[in-house]
Amino acid sequence: MDSQENPSRKIVPIVPVAAAEDDVQMVSLYAATQKIYPRSVQGIFAKWRWFMVVLTQLVFYGLPWIEWGQRQAVLFDLGARRFYIFGFVLYPQDFIYLTAILVISAFSLFLFTAVAGRLWCGYACPQTVYSEIFLWVERKVEGDRSARIRLDGEKMSLEKLFKKVYKHIVWMAIAMWTGFTFVGYFTPIKDLGMEFFLGNMSSWEVFWVFFYAFATYGNAGFMREQVCKYMCPYARFQSAMFDKDTLIVTYDAERGEPRGARSKKADLTTLGLGSCVDCSLCVQVCPTGIDIRKGLQYECIGCGACADVCDTVMDKVGYPRGLVKYSTEHAMKNGWTKEQTLRHVFRPRVILYITILVVVVAALFTSLGLRKPFKVDVVRDRASLARIVAGGKIENVYRLQIMNAAEKAMNYELSVDGLRDISLLLEGDANVAATESRWISVRVQLPYDAATPGSHPIQFKIRAIDEGGHAQSELIEKSVFLVPR
Repeated sequence: MDSQENPSRKIVPIVPVAAAEDDVQMVSLYAATQKIYPRSVQGIFAKWRWFMVVLTQLVFYGLPWIEWGQRQAVLFDLGARRFYIFGFVLYPQDFIYLTAILVISAFSLFLFTAVAGRLWCGYACPQTVYSEIFLWVERKVEGDRSARIRLDGEKMSLEKLFKKVYKHIVWMAIAMWTGFTFVGYFTPIKDLGMEFFLGNMSSWEVFWVFFYAFATYGNAGFMREQVCKYMCPYARFQSAMFDKDTLIVTYDAERGEPRGARSKKADLTTLGLGSCVDCSLCVQVCPTGIDIRKGLQYECIGCGACADVCDTVMDKVGYPRGLVKYSTEHAMKNGWTKEQTLRHVFRPRVILYITILVVVVAALFTSLGLRKPFKVDVVRDRASLARIVAGGKIENVYRLQIMNAAEKAMNYELSVDGLRDISLLLEGDANVAATESRWISVRVQLPYDAATPGSHPIQFKIRAIDEGGHAQSELIEKSVFLVPR
């Protein structure tokens, strides 16, 4: 319909209006990372954290230097495909033990998280441990929080340059020693040390030493909380393992609010204030820079630093401790005592995790205790499946791989059973050196009319004999004997 058909309708032209340049704003979706300066703190959780730092590093740095007989106590020899763990020598065929260790690790993580949240993150995670070590070095060189903030705000000077260079030299020394120790689990560490000083390290050893050192230096020295907040997947799915009876670092808002500054002698009822003095120390000591008073946040690693510093403040102002503490959602809601809280922590879910862990650990150690000191793989010689030899006998050829997991040379007696008048012929000996493996060819013969044509099950019996002639253990491996038509 045009204007002539409807005279009352007016046509209004649309004129585009250009936006003024002053009204155009660029909005960035990314904020610059603000450096966090954690304040040092003393308290029960800080002591536990440092205890775990010392324990984990004694284990990590010390294990490669412990000797077991004539070798390194813990060594993962990938080239020889053998893994030495104290008195055990494991082969790739023992992969089931690695599976058991992974199951134990997974259920341990589930158990710790169900009981008390991110215990692993707050006390034993390598990122937390090395961040604590690097922060300790930083405090010793540059001072505590206020001194570090002031130093970073100053212009470059000889003192600032010296402190920064000195700190980074110490960091790099720790990182290099960490990388060297890591490679020492896969190459005998004493030999690695000699190769390092003589400049004879292989290219792969050099790569992994510097790669692991660079990762330690970068993660613990610079990225720190960013690894926990943005890179670690555990922070994202931890809430799936929490429930209302999980112990987490909690701020008692009912007791602490409304917060505000006051003198030690002030009457809280008259002022209408809670126990929180709003000193912000809980934020200053947090390694991820969060405010625990805002409730549980995924950035919280459960280290308890805020609880330690808050207890210190409560002691100074004469208030009861526990404004920030480990507690559960149900305990905070219902006002439970510590005894009531702990009773609810050990709930069916936790008991189930403990039961599974006990069963798997018991099965692992039972299997290791009953484990034979050698393994045998039986492989048929495909080049000669079955043939008739002199004397009218039917012969099958097999290859036996004997893996000696004992740390002494062993001789092995071989026999075969399963069919009437079956016999085994071995050319040479069946001696295997300590922690070595060897392929041995054997011929199994059967009288022509002793069995019907087809496939017949047989068993190889392998008995280990030590150097003194004493039988150690026996193993039976199944195979088949082919009788041609």
